[in-house]
Amino acid sequence: MTAETDHDLTREPAAAQEPAPRSGSIALVLLVAAGLVAVAVGLMTLGRVQAQPYILGILAVLAMVGLFNLFAFAAGIIRFADRNLDDPVIGRISDHAFDGLAVTDARGHVVYSNAAYLTLTGASGPQDVRPVERVFIGNPDVSEAVFRLLKAAREGKRQQEEVRISGHDGSQGRWLRMRVRPLGTGKREAKYAVWSIADITRDRERQEDVFQELQHAIEYLDHAPCGFFSVNPAGELAYVNATLANWLDYDLAEIGSGGLKLTDIVSGDGASLLTSIVAVPGEVKTEVFDIDLRMRTGRTMPVRLYHKLAFGADGGPGPSRTLVISRARDERSDPDRAAEVRFMRFFDHTPMAIATVDRGGNVVRANARYAKLAQGLGLDSASKSIFRAIHSRDRHLVIAAINQAAEGQADIAPVEVALEGSKERWGQFFVTPVDAAENEAEAAIVHMLETTERRALENQINQSQKMETVGQLAGGIAHDFNNVLSAIMMANDFLLNAHKPTDPSFQDIMQIKQNATRAATLVRQLLAFSRRQTLRPQVLDLGDALSDLTMLLRRLIGEKVKLDLIHGRDLWPVKVDVSQFEQVIVNLAVNARDAMSDGGKLIIRTANVTAEDAGKLAYKGMPAAEYVRIEVADTGTGIPADIRDKIFEPFFSTKEVGKGTGLGLSTVYGIVKQTGGFIYVDSEPGQGTSFHIFLPRHHAEPEAQVEQPAAASGATSDAAKQAAPVEAKPRTDLTGQGTILLVEDEEGLRALNARGLRSRGYTVVEAENGVEAMEMLEEQDGAIDLVVSDVVMPEMDGPTLLKAMREKNPAIKFIFVSGYAEDAFEKSLPEGQQFDFLPKPFTLSQLVAAVKETMKAG
Repeated sequence: MTAETDHDLTREPAAAQEPAPRSGSIALVLLVAAGLVAVAVGLMTLGRVQAQPYILGILAVLAMVGLFNLFAFAAGIIRFADRNLDDPVIGRISDHAFDGLAVTDARGHVVYSNAAYLTLTGASGPQDVRPVERVFIGNPDVSEAVFRLLKAAREGKRQQEEVRISGHDGSQGRWLRMRVRPLGTGKREAKYAVWSIADITRDRERQEDVFQELQHAIEYLDHAPCGFFSVNPAGELAYVNATLANWLDYDLAEIGSGGLKLTDIVSGDGASLLTSIVAVPGEVKTEVFDIDLRMRTGRTMPVRLYHKLAFGADGGPGPSRTLVISRARDERSDPDRAAEVRFMRFFDHTPMAIATVDRGGNVVRANARYAKLAQGLGLDSASKSIFRAIHSRDRHLVIAAINQAAEGQADIAPVEVALEGSKERWGQFFVTPVDAAENEAEAAIVHMLETTERRALENQINQSQKMETVGQLAGGIAHDFNNVLSAIMMANDFLLNAHKPTDPSFQDIMQIKQNATRAATLVRQLLAFSRRQTLRPQVLDLGDALSDLTMLLRRLIGEKVKLDLIHGRDLWPVKVDVSQFEQVIVNLAVNARDAMSDGGKLIIRTANVTAEDAGKLAYKGMPAAEYVRIEVADTGTGIPADIRDKIFEPFFSTKEVGKGTGLGLSTVYGIVKQTGGFIYVDSEPGQGTSFHIFLPRHHAEPEAQVEQPAAASGATSDAAKQAAPVEAKPRTDLTGQGTILLVEDEEGLRALNARGLRSRGYTVVEAENGVEAMEMLEEQDGAIDLVVSDVVMPEMDGPTLLKAMREKNPAIKFIFVSGYAEDAFEKSLPEGQQFDFLPKPFTLSQLVAAVKETMKAG
């Protein structure tokens, strides 16, 4: 233990003085202890009584000495010091350090400084030492830095500043690095700040020399007569020299700020060439490419690139070093260069992928389009075989073509093969031989044109034509069937009127009627597929319509299948035929039930689809517009991929014979299409099926209220007729009076219709076609109350007949009957013509009801 006064802490010692050595040893402590023991032993020999005053005196002296030491320690007059602090080695390290060191107290007074500090601050001796702020006060270049250092010292923080001190005699001055930190972490030590000052002038000069050399190098590189750029592995331009930036008409500062990629300055597919270099771990490769660079204005310039790329130990590419030589200069004066540039542009910008290959199919050289194709197919850069781009099942076709070319055979037929990759892609290969005398390494030139989009378009057109052809056939068959069924149903009605229910043959007649009704349903499905049925659309809330169907759907799907209806909020209105829409949902629900023989879940979900969302969907053929979406999803067996494209075709069915007609989904398809909507299917085997129906949103517009004669005549949709009983109002009076001109080219059907109308009290005049009908009109002298005419007839069809009769009698009433839809002939009529329509097949009561309603409407 050593002690020193507080005055010693506040003194300003000379930096060159050595600190006074502190004395003290263990021998002196042992000597004092031995003396005290000897005194105690000696006093013990005097006896207890005689020794007591002496012992008390010694204890009093020791107590007084201890008490004074305690007061001195508390007052800070003496302290316990670490012997390490008195180590002369540590003291000499700080005193003779190269950096100037100084310690200041809380008042900013210097309590310690070494010789280097005196030298750097210009102090003549220990008595002249000053703190940092007093040394550099008044220097505007340093004052701000010193202020920040003083603030850090007061707050007990570390701070560093580098300042430049100007020379008084006009010299360059010097650079100083100033640091400040607290003396320690203790409360008392934190009041002291340790300052250090280092002369870094020579370091700064070396840095400036290096910077100047670097600046000169950049200047030389920027103004070199050739371009230079570097690309990082992400494809971004890390550096472009001024020459290349000037060629491309870019601002050099703009390029340096980032944002430009290699693909921004390379025309066409040229960037694929630079990224197609085969990676070899640890090697450096240099490739030469002739490509076009794209200027800011969109123009191109031909260049030759010397592209140097280093690969790491893991095979990953580093930043490139690319030299750019313009080939546009002196092009006019050098015909060879001009021809070479033209060929280069033709070779790299052709839409065909071109490559030369050896006998083994290895690519010797290739254009940019081939490099891009290889990358698009996911081939690694190490793959040099052209066969890797071809699907294994078709690879033998290209191998055979290359072998023929290697043998010198010409006029090799092109082959179309499937390309390798996760998606289905197709390409057509044209193989031509190479003259072996010119190049032994190359055996053939291969031109490849991707035909994926063309094949998809051809398949789409073929499918559309097939569906259109089948639709036309179905519509024609349906028209003929309707004529036959109309005759059957009309004759059946006569039989029913002639027989009572107690008659033994009444049940047979009813059986005929039921089968005729089933046949009419089949014909109606054919018309729905061919989109030739008559629709009566009305504005509809799909949420309410589906809710009304809930009970019927639950009965159809049975107890094993759970039905969930999820309605979207605030559904937009749509304009559809209610009965036809119900038929769509019912058909899809029945198909879903059949796909879930062991039970499952049927989900019907509705939602609005904005035009923006519709544009993001991947469904082909559906324009971006506002739709209401109906999704019918099941958890059934799913649809295999090989039959997914055939499910909407008529008569296609996966069910057993007798279990279905195969018209269910084709009917759904036809109804949705005729309504102006779209239907798509998503399905995977074992994961269920989802049908997505998109119906266009209906926008209410103010329209003139035009009376629909068809509605007035009581002509309803086919589905409504079939769903209702044969005689919805058996007690309604269907008799009437008037003259009716019946025009029908089918003699048997005409006779039955005429007989039925006569049986209800009407006078009927018959005509076989439109020409004969006009003659009958002349004979009757215009006394015709109503014309009931077929649409499709020889010599003069129904629309032409209507036009001719309206010219003679504008008020004459008309009812068209046809197996075709009303839309099929309505466009051929003059504007503003009024008529009623009754679709075939129809019963006697339906015909008579339509006639009576039309007669009353006048």
